[in-house]
Amino acid sequence: MTSYFPSHGDHRYRVSHYDLTLKYGVSGNRLDGTARLTVSAAEPLSVLDLDFGRFRVSGVTVDGAPARHVYGQSKLRVTLPGWLSAGAGAVVEVRYSGSPVPVRSPWGGLGWEELTDGALVASQPIGAPSWFPCNDRPDDKASYRIAVTTGSPYRVIANGVLVARRRGAGTTTWIYDQPEPMAAYLASVQIGRYQLAEVAGTRLAHPARLGARVRHDFGRQGEMMAVFTERFGPYPFTGYVAVVADDDLDIPVEAQGMSIFGRNHVDGRRGFERLVAHELAHQWFGNSLTVSCWSDIWLQEGFATYAEWLWSEASGGPPAADHARRWHQRLAGLPQDFVLADPGVGTLFDDRVYKRGALTVHALRRALGDADFFPALRAWTSAHRHGNVTTQDLAAHVQRHTARPVGPLLSAWLYDKPLPPAA
Repeated sequence: MTSYFPSHGDHRYRVSHYDLTLKYGVSGNRLDGTARLTVSAAEPLSVLDLDFGRFRVSGVTVDGAPARHVYGQSKLRVTLPGWLSAGAGAVVEVRYSGSPVPVRSPWGGLGWEELTDGALVASQPIGAPSWFPCNDRPDDKASYRIAVTTGSPYRVIANGVLVARRRGAGTTTWIYDQPEPMAAYLASVQIGRYQLAEVAGTRLAHPARLGARVRHDFGRQGEMMAVFTERFGPYPFTGYVAVVADDDLDIPVEAQGMSIFGRNHVDGRRGFERLVAHELAHQWFGNSLTVSCWSDIWLQEGFATYAEWLWSEASGGPPAADHARRWHQRLAGLPQDFVLADPGVGTLFDDRVYKRGALTVHALRRALGDADFFPALRAWTSAHRHGNVTTQDLAAHVQRHTARPVGPLLSAWLYDKPLPPAA
C-alpha cells in the first residue's frame, strides 16, 4: 500500500466521531472552533498527533482534564494524561481560533476557502486540517455533528441532515448531523447567500439570480439518481444537495451527500451536465466506497467517469461504447508513463487516470456482459457500503462473479503502462 501523503494521518489511533462547534465571521474570515474527537487507540499511546492548520489553540482537554500540547509541522501533539492501551478510548477537545487558510498542495490550496461573499470547503485529498483537527487519512471514517454560527443573511450547508436552526442577535446557528461514516477530506461547510430549490426530487442551493439557469441545468438530476440507483444500487446517504457558489471554480468537487459547482458551471444549456453526473456518482464511488489509500484513486474517478458515459447512453446520447472508443484513441496518442493502480502523486488527478480508469470499467463490462456486470457492480457497492476499498478488493470481487478469469485483463489495465487494446 503506497502512502502518497506520509505526513498526513496516523494509523496508531482511529476517530469514531467528530463534534465540531464553529463560529465564522464572513467579513474578516475569522473562525472560532471547538472540536471534540472520540478516539480509540490501535496500539498503546502516550501522545496523540492530530493534523491541524495554523490556528491559535487556547486549550486542550482529554476526558475533561487539561492536557499539554504543542504545535509544529502541521501537527498538534497532545500529551495524554497516561498511557492509552490498545482498544481504549478517550475524548479529546481542542479549542482554537484564527483565520483559516487552505493547505498547500501540488494542486493549489485545499480546504477552507474564502469566497467573494461567503466560504466553501473542498478538501480532497489533504485539505481537512485547514479548518479542524483530524486524523487526515481516507481509511479513518467517522460520524459527525457540525454546528456553524454565522451572520443571519447567510445560509450554511454541511454534511448530513439539518437537525436544528437557532436564531440569535444577528446570527444563526445551523446544526447538521452526519451519521454515516465519513472520511475527513469529505467533511464540508458551504456558506453563502443561497436559496434552496427542489427539482425532480433533488435539492439545489444557489444564488437567487442564477435560479432559472440552475433549475434547468440540474433539471435531470432526479433522472440521473434513478439511473444510478438502478445501475449501482440504493443511494447510500440520507440526502443530497448540489451547491452552486457565486464564484468561478476551477472544477466541481464532491463532498459526502453534497456536490459543489461554480457559477461558471451553469450556462442554462446543460453544457456541464456530464459533470453533474460525475459528482453525483461519487456518492457511491468515493463517498460510500472510499479508497483505503490514494494510490487507488482510479476506483473513485474511473467509476465516476464511467458514470458519465452510462448517463449519456441512458439519456439519449452516445452509448458508453462510443465514448470508450473515442477516449481509447485519444489516450493511445498520449504518453503512457504511469501505472493506473499506482499513478504517483504528480499524476493523481491527471485526466488520463480518469479516462483510463473508465476504460478499465468498460473492459470489465465487455468481459462479463451486462447480465453479470451490473449485478456484480451492485453487489460491490452493497458489500462495501460506507467502508473502504482497494484495487485488490475489486479484483477479488469481480472474480467471484464470473467464471472467466479476469486477472490477466485487469493486470494489463491496472499494472502495465502501455494501453491495452480497445475492449
